[in-house]
Amino acid sequence: MDWLERIANLRQWTRSGTRAPHKPLLLLYALGRFQRDAEDGLRYSAVEQELQRLLTEYGPPNKTTPAYPFHHLVSDGVWDVRTDRGPGSPGSGVRDLRETGAVGQLTPDLRAALRREPELLGRVARLLLDLHFPPSLHSELCEAVGLELEPGELQQPATTRRRRDPRMRELVLTAYEYRCAFCGYDGRIGAVPVGLEAAHVRWWAFGGPDAIENGLCLCSLHHKLFDKGVLGVGDDQRILVSQRFIGHSPAAREYVVALAGRPLVGPQPGVRSVAAAHRTWHARQVFRGEPRPAAAV
Repeated sequence: MDWLERIANLRQWTRSGTRAPHKPLLLLYALGRFQRDAEDGLRYSAVEQELQRLLTEYGPPNKTTPAYPFHHLVSDGVWDVRTDRGPGSPGSGVRDLRETGAVGQLTPDLRAALRREPELLGRVARLLLDLHFPPSLHSELCEAVGLELEPGELQQPATTRRRRDPRMRELVLTAYEYRCAFCGYDGRIGAVPVGLEAAHVRWWAFGGPDAIENGLCLCSLHHKLFDKGVLGVGDDQRILVSQRFIGHSPAAREYVVALAGRPLVGPQPGVRSVAAAHRTWHARQVFRGEPRPAAAV
């Protein structure tokens, strides 16, 4: 059985690039638990809060529940659920999962394959990360679910249907003249830029092209905040800052809150700015809450 193919083809609700990472997050969490105890089942009532936290942190901005993947992942052939009444999930209702003592676990065949091929766990995890999340979140997400992967395992991309364009970084950094589009940071060591990255506005995992009009040159801090939904880009090419972001220190105010309403730094004349379709996708699928009013000058 090709487990990677099965994982790559998880059935997920989708429409116009809508993010629904519920099943991938549950699988990543289950892989982390498998690393610690290969036979440990996940009682829904015991892990519900942790799964909800993952969905809140890494899922779509809209309200959702971990009961959905806990029940529906069974149909993909990688997950089993049993209750106090016997095998089988009681449904996707939160109350039913709690009251029946529902316990989920990777299927016996998958657990056997993971024990037989230790490298398979890293390959499955890389595939889930690459297909559903931007690279800036991979290490942090592994830590959040308790997955311990070797540095090389995280950096080596899994086999997917699409290939990234290696020219993307240089094209985007050149377009923005090696300056962060949010804060203008342009640090170098000698002739080599440091701490600058090419961010996809519409994530590559959700059909975002490796193109300048889907890219921003961002410093490492603002790239992470952009992918976490703290920062965004408005229709007028001005910076959005989520009202949900809270930071009282002078640094938080200077590097995040004060950005609200500022125009982007770049791109250089003659280069297309971020396309409206990609801005809209990020605003709907990543940016969290409502934007703050423009910072007072």
